[in-house]
Amino acid sequence: MITTEHGEGQVSVTVFGEFELHDYKEFEELVRYKLKFEGRQNLFMDLRKMTGFTIDVAWEEIRFSREHKSDFGRIAIITSDQWVTWSAWVSQMFVEADVQVFDDEDDARAWLASAPQTA
Repeated sequence: MITTEHGEGQVSVTVFGEFELHDYKEFEELVRYKLKFEGRQNLFMDLRKMTGFTIDVAWEEIRFSREHKSDFGRIAIITSDQWVTWSAWVSQMFVEADVQVFDDEDDARAWLASAPQTA
């Protein structure tokens, strides 16, 4: 399950439990809408309560990242899981965004807030 929020120039996602394909598709739909009407976005992903993800999510994430490689300014990921940290590092190969992993939400939000306007 995921929850999403969005504001000007930013999409926020929190994942609870296993990240499944229908959740990822919900995220994609929101991002596509924001990109269409606002342009480039920053992304805040809270993965602290994620217990895992399905292989189809991993594949979709690679496909989506390649399709939108220039559409993100900064991507802040909150997690303490080393596997998720490693996968965030690998994802950097597919996007031109500045990707940072945090273990503290306040630090992640401050870093995103300090970003130049993305649109």
